[in-house]
Amino acid sequence: MKQILDAISAPESTSEDFAHLALPESYRAITVHKDEVDMFEGLTTREKDPRKSLHLDEVPLPELGPGEALVAVMASAVNYNSVWTSIFEPVSTFAFLERYGKLSPLAKRHDLPYHIIGSDLAGVVLRTGAGVNAWKPGDEVVAHCLSVELESPDGHDDTMLDPEQRIWGFETNFGGMAEIALVKTNQLMPKPKHLTWEEAASPGLVNSTAYRQLVSRNGAGMKQGDNVLIWGASGGLGSYATQFALAGGANPICVVSSPQKAEICRRMGAEAIIDRNAEDYRFWKDEHTQDPREWKRFGKRIRELTGGEDVDIVFEHPGRETFGASVYVTRKGGTIVTCASTSGYMHSYDNRYLWMSLKRIVGSHFANYREAWEANRLIAKGKIHPTVSRSYSLEEAGQAAHDVHRNVHQGKVGVLCLAPREGLGVTDPELRAKHIDAINLFRGEG
Repeated sequence: MKQILDAISAPESTSEDFAHLALPESYRAITVHKDEVDMFEGLTTREKDPRKSLHLDEVPLPELGPGEALVAVMASAVNYNSVWTSIFEPVSTFAFLERYGKLSPLAKRHDLPYHIIGSDLAGVVLRTGAGVNAWKPGDEVVAHCLSVELESPDGHDDTMLDPEQRIWGFETNFGGMAEIALVKTNQLMPKPKHLTWEEAASPGLVNSTAYRQLVSRNGAGMKQGDNVLIWGASGGLGSYATQFALAGGANPICVVSSPQKAEICRRMGAEAIIDRNAEDYRFWKDEHTQDPREWKRFGKRIRELTGGEDVDIVFEHPGRETFGASVYVTRKGGTIVTCASTSGYMHSYDNRYLWMSLKRIVGSHFANYREAWEANRLIAKGKIHPTVSRSYSLEEAGQAAHDVHRNVHQGKVGVLCLAPREGLGVTDPELRAKHIDAINLFRGEG
């Protein structure tokens, strides 16, 4: 690993230098173990602790296949799918790996008694497999998390519709929270030159997800002047939605849960902010019964902030807890675009407010390569900025996932893999200086 790090640190290193580096037989990675999937049996979701299930293991280097790359991972980041994997909810991810392993002899590599997690990375290409022309050893890259086979016609209009579409590091093995990762080369994108490794690693999954969900014609198709209700507007996903709304001339109505999170939204440029804890919205009377009076009170508050207008788009990701309110407050003909469901997958709402008011519910899941590329391009141009609040070492990945699970973080939580410290990897200091305040907006908010 030292030779790899030395080559990455040396500005004069060439592609040939990287191609001739000896690859290690094994590397360090964050894993969950198949024989521990029942370890949290009987506990509530909140009681399940990622620090107990995530392990730092030495694992063998996987075989490189056609159309693939091995990447030296300088940094990764925690997403909510990392939490789901670590607490074995809603199902154990080993079911995904077993299913993938049946697809082909090459896919069988992924069906192992351990799962290397992580759906973000920033790093350097070490090797490419047969048939790869667009990337070469030594390229500085970030990776999006869409893994597709593209052997079916269904995926050739929108790759998210491919029947063999998977999320890398969640539904596949050899993810990014490791010293080396295995990816398909159509996951790779250029690393933004003005960002550090940990900053560049952090946007991938959430930035692309927010782009498709809010901006793309496959999602809500946001336009200038739209009122956009954004749940968790300072969080890992919502902070990018807030930025897209502001950059696209829309009016974000940011829903947060504390004065500190409200202040972050103000610093991003948002003006319409609702602290739902301070205003004590209780959308559920009990576990089984929602309270429409609270939906109405919430809608009234939104109209106070918008000059009497209802929202055109709801950026939904909490799911069960908020979905009934989201459907209610959307304007006639408006759109509720939904992913994730971090508070529960079983959504309940009053269909009269959907059907009679001609509203739309749009499901959105990650992004296709083009959408991910466009989202990354906006990062590279300094139009959208990373939201890293703090970074952990690879050894501390369990604590990082625990923070996200307990929602004590802001923005994104980074994980340093091969990078020996924060602050490395910048090759365009001039662009960085221009945007340094926005880049550092979430620092210290962990």
